[in-house]
This record gives sequence, C-alpha cells and structure tokens, in this order.
Amino acid sequence: MQTVILSIGTNLGNKVLNLKKALKEINSRAGNIILTGVIYETEPWGFHSEHVFLNQLIHLQTNHSPVSLLSTILDIEKSMGRARGSNGSKYVSRVIDIDILFYGNKVIRKTNLIIPHPLIEERRFILVPLVEIFPDLLHPVNQMTPQQMLDLCPDKSIVKKLPEPVKQIFPR
Repeated sequence: MQTVILSIGTNLGNKVLNLKKALKEINSRAGNIILTGVIYETEPWGFHSEHVFLNQLIHLQTNHSPVSLLSTILDIEKSMGRARGSNGSKYVSRVIDIDILFYGNKVIRKTNLIIPHPLIEERRFILVPLVEIFPDLLHPVNQMTPQQMLDLCPDKSIVKKLPEPVKQIFPR
C-alpha cells in the first residue's frame, strides 16, 4: 500500500454534496481514506468565477500505481459530470476536481502525470491545509515543509476554514 495525498475541489452545484460524493467514490474505487481535512472556502485560482470553491485534502492508502490512480480519478470526475477543456480555457468552474498532490515520496515526470503536483507551491488553497494536517511533510523535490512553501507563496487569496473539526476520520 502507498500513502497518497489528494486535493478535491468544487465550485458548481451542491458543493458539500459534491465533496461527499467524491469522498465516497474515492474510498470505493481508489483506496482506503485514512483522513479527511476540514473544508475550506477559497477563491477561484487561475481564472475568474462568481462561484467560490470548497476544497478539502484527503489522506489515502492505495494499491493503485500512480498511472492507475490517475485513471481512476479521471473516471470519478467524469462520472460526476466534470467536463474538461469545454471552453478552451485551462481553468473553468467545475463540479469536481481531484488532484494527486503526493504519492509517497515518489517523483514522477510523465507527459500526463507530474508528482508531486507542480503547482503546490503557488496555491494557498493547498498549502494552508497542508500546514494544518501535514506540518512535517517534506516536499521530495524542493525539500521544504508546507509552512516554508506557504511563507514564499505568491498567492495571497483568501482561504477560509469552514466551521468543523480540524481533522475527521473518514467514516467506514
């Protein structure tokens, strides 16, 4: 089994229900969810939208290879109604977005898969929850902790924690 950190986000439809459905699908198809982080409300990153995002980190154990995990995640997104590249823009509003942030300490550079996720250092909506849940995590490429990356992050967008426990064990 390999330990993985995923990020899920949504800014369309019933966002809380979208996150719950994604968690259920990930736990059923991608591996065993060990921990879910709190939900954060965040501004859209990389594009303008009237709809704010809800984002959450997931700590997962999986038997999937990185490529197989990506394929499963893309299938989950598609089954939930995610349409990719529909308006020619790289970033658009979406029902669900699931990203592989870390796959153990592996560093993977393929055409369609880069791990650790290449934009972690630029996104407060990833770094703020990482600091809270995995403060001692060491990025395998830049050798920085989440707090060190957050201190250098150029993104100054608002990341607001929704009121709920800091960590939740995923219900089995």
